Amino acid sequence: MWISTYTRNLQHQIDAELDRLYPEPATKARKVVLRKGRENYLCLLNLEEAVRGMPMQPHHAIGVGLMARWAAATRDGDLTGGDFPGWLVDIAGRGRTLGLADRRGECIYSACDHYARCYIEKSVRRARKADVVIANHALVMVQAALGGGEEPTLPTRYVFDEGHHVFDAADSAFAGHLTGRETQELRRWLLGAEETGRSRARGLKRRIEDLVASDEQAQELMDAVMLGARVLPAEGWAARLSADNPQGPTEAFLLAARRQVYSRTAGQGGPYSLEADKAYPVDGLLDAAAALEAALVRLADPLAGLAKRLAARLEDETAELDSDQRRRIDAMARSLTRRGVLTVEAWRAMLKTLPVETPAQFVDWFAVERIDGRDVDVGLYRHWIDPTVPFAEALAGPAHGMVVTSATLTDGTGDTAMDWQAAEDRCGASHLPKPALRAQVPSPFDYPNRTRVMVVTDVRKDDLGQVASAYRTLFQAAGGGGLGLFTAISRLRAVYDRIVEPLDATGIPLYAQHVDPLDVATLIDIFRGEEHACLLGTDAVRDGVDVPGRSLRLIVFDRVPWPRPDILHRARRDAFGRRRYEDMIARLRLKQAFGRLVRRADDTGVFVLLDPMMPSRLFGAFPEGVEVRRVGIKEAVEATAEFLRGW
Repeated sequence: MWISTYTRNLQHQIDAELDRLYPEPATKARKVVLRKGRENYLCLLNLEEAVRGMPMQPHHAIGVGLMARWAAATRDGDLTGGDFPGWLVDIAGRGRTLGLADRRGECIYSACDHYARCYIEKSVRRARKADVVIANHALVMVQAALGGGEEPTLPTRYVFDEGHHVFDAADSAFAGHLTGRETQELRRWLLGAEETGRSRARGLKRRIEDLVASDEQAQELMDAVMLGARVLPAEGWAARLSADNPQGPTEAFLLAARRQVYSRTAGQGGPYSLEADKAYPVDGLLDAAAALEAALVRLADPLAGLAKRLAARLEDETAELDSDQRRRIDAMARSLTRRGVLTVEAWRAMLKTLPVETPAQFVDWFAVERIDGRDVDVGLYRHWIDPTVPFAEALAGPAHGMVVTSATLTDGTGDTAMDWQAAEDRCGASHLPKPALRAQVPSPFDYPNRTRVMVVTDVRKDDLGQVASAYRTLFQAAGGGGLGLFTAISRLRAVYDRIVEPLDATGIPLYAQHVDPLDVATLIDIFRGEEHACLLGTDAVRDGVDVPGRSLRLIVFDRVPWPRPDILHRARRDAFGRRRYEDMIARLRLKQAFGRLVRRADDTGVFVLLDPMMPSRLFGAFPEGVEVRRVGIKEAVEATAEFLRGW
């Protein structure tokens, strides 16, 4: 059975909880495996190459040395939880820590000297024999999208905890992005580092040259793949686009896509990403798309041929190949198919439909991704309007059984039938041939007596001075232990700048995501360990915090978390019921935020929303029996101090 969660934090909670089922460590090690994707584990070959490179880069010696010390002591090599110290990333840098994972699919499997003791391979092998595998939605979805991923066959029994995130996880797994970053990443995966000394990247030829050394046809296909990969953009593509100097068909298409976005969003400057639909294409866009589609054929065909040629060896050379060779050939053939062929064919399908109507089940659009006003990516995007359709087809349908559970899965409209229908729509149950079995368990927490919810009516949410003052006085009234949630990074930073010094003067430390140079997990650990600290954050904090006890006793939300009205959201809103759909998303986000407040039976706390425009129809986001009061900021501050003093 695979137990899938959305957040890393819950993975480790479930792992700890299973100690009650398997109290003997040796038994649990056999029965239970915590399984993550390759990009989450230290690659020993990357570590070896980093050690060898220290004479050329002596300033990296401390970071690499600390990683080597950790590698000798770690239980499982997991870089995203477990025994890995998150603060090491901030001290040694990402390149010498998280950058040593196999994040680019360059594994050479049994040809690696470290294969027998590889953390990743050990995890995969143990998972195949375990009774319970704890994974995350991203890994499970990718396996479903790729027909197994690392596994020869898909699991048949699943539990999806945090089931309200199944929709979002499926949306990521089954989407197609024809962008500068994605195309360059594929080129790098195929060709490796093209500039000596700039990267440890191992290209496809280096990874499989010994497998094709005696096969002339395979070598010819390999050469064709190397040539075809050059239609994809090399390093420096973003600078060439900015200089209006594209090289090759992919960059020419990306430049036309960029022009499409900027021509349709004239006057919408600023630091945020931009997007445009594909209607009324700018001059040259369709011609560039046709040229790129034709060029991609020269890559897709030899990739498919090479994958088939490798797979054929498993049948033709059954008596000659040992087990490790068979596993490696099988892994490389499957990798070529899922990482190369399927990706390129998806891009070609997107390009072919550019001049015509997008298939009804998809949404296509162009976008320029920006960070602080700087373009970082551009391209054509395709998402399913309802991503639970491919999820149900690829994973839920073939499974023998599946349980979806969440404290916030049903909606809060007050109409039981509609609330359950929303739950089934979000997890794909409505697409299965047989109706799902429903079960609802009452919460063990006494929310009406141990929590308070207030909506502040006299703070203008568009006046950051008033908003910052409200955060400051509420945090001071609670004596710290406050979590401030924001719907926009810019608002978070502006409030932080205004309140960090006044809070510090009263002995209340303030930490902030997107401000402090620490990862979210480290910030949460610090916040959890300091009873009088406060933390500001956005979505990642709202959905992933587990801080029981006095360290979290107040949550302040800057405004109702309505979904951003982008092209994809508008298409889904039209498909799922317009205002009903938007209300459902807002209620879900409010439920998640409120859920951070009470993590165990003796927890208590106050939830404050600084938005006078909060409609009463969203009050269903809060547990039954909890009174939602509309008050002024003065009353909210007084009520917060008085209530928390009583506990």
